[in-house]
Amino acid sequence: MISSLRGIVTFIGSSTAIIDINGVGISVYATPATLGTLRIGEEKRIMTSLIVREDSLTLYGFADDDERDVFDILTGVSGIGPRTALAVLATLTPDELRDAVANKNEAALTRVSGIGKKGAQRMILELGSKLGPVRGSLSGSPVVSASVADADVLEALTNLGWNEREAGLAVSEAMANYPGASVEQLLRSALQILGSRR
Repeated sequence: MISSLRGIVTFIGSSTAIIDINGVGISVYATPATLGTLRIGEEKRIMTSLIVREDSLTLYGFADDDERDVFDILTGVSGIGPRTALAVLATLTPDELRDAVANKNEAALTRVSGIGKKGAQRMILELGSKLGPVRGSLSGSPVVSASVADADVLEALTNLGWNEREAGLAVSEAMANYPGASVEQLLRSALQILGSRR
């Protein structure tokens, strides 16, 4: 099992990154929020989960142990494959998912692309208490100043391939919708805004 990688980031795409480890480029699927923390040419350590199929070996990357553990639990739910589990984590933080499951909030779960009402009900039933209690604050990471958040989110979006004008408009809209939000929350919101315009 490959549980983490440390190497130089050589490529960042919309859903994957390539990390060079001693001359070997390893492709890793990750959420937009995780990809947004990477910078080409910089060394980075990410937590990983290896999914083995008959015809493939696929690595999925995460910002921390908690995200990876939640991903592994999600892939144990019937009807949820690794791509859908990654989509869940692209839409909801681990704690937001815990809160949605604990409170049987189907509406929060159906925000995830590919999960309908029945899928949300199955997730709530099968996950039950497997995710454990909320670990941190649902308000996310510590609040940073608006100008720092704006610049960080804008840089992350342009690294993911959005042009600066589109990205700037999405960041402004996200900040108006969620004043005082964390960088991660703003990035998620901006990505949802940009995705809805495609």
